[in-house]
Amino acid sequence: MASTSQPVRRAALLASGVALLGLLSACGAENGTSGTPRPSASTSAAGTAPGAETDRGTDTAPAVGTAPSDTAGSASASARTDGRCHTSELRATVGRVDPGAGRRDFPVVLTNTADRTCTLYGHPGAAFVDASGKQLGPDPRRAPASPETVTLTPGESAWAGLSFSSPQISGAPTATPAALRVIPPDEHDALEVRWTAGEVTVGGGEPPVSVTALEAGTGP
Repeated sequence: MASTSQPVRRAALLASGVALLGLLSACGAENGTSGTPRPSASTSAAGTAPGAETDRGTDTAPAVGTAPSDTAGSASASARTDGRCHTSELRATVGRVDPGAGRRDFPVVLTNTADRTCTLYGHPGAAFVDASGKQLGPDPRRAPASPETVTLTPGESAWAGLSFSSPQISGAPTATPAALRVIPPDEHDALEVRWTAGEVTVGGGEPPVSVTALEAGTGP
């Protein structure tokens, strides 16, 4: 058998070593152990992969000098610092009739039930309604006035005069309301007061009921 020369034997051994090294490198890559790290698959306690918040934009830091917004808290603070008395902070009552010459006059009283000082300015809205909530007659007309801001500390009141012609004298259409709805100035929600004073005038030429601007106190 012919002997293999030493240079040929060395070349064969070198080729075998290169092939073995290539095989080991390929196996290492398939098992994830190469020199390039793979992203971690671990999750946080809340079940969110680290960095997921970045995708939703919730990890963006607020601008320097600004506090994180609090929508509910901001709305509450605004409601308590704008100065005006809101419907939810008031109680409405109707005082005793003050009969005049052919007229019936009632003080409509708004009392501050809140734990803060607030203000009222202008004429309240008012409407007589039946048991189903339907308005009886047109909206009252506003009596001419020069309104002033009324400041109410907790428990204090303001009043407006509600007047209409005596039903027995006017001869105008009348109705017996179930309630009087009162809307504080600049508000939309109404307060409802049970009406126990009998018939009111609900028809005629001009609006039969008038209301004055609010002033401090509970009546004349």
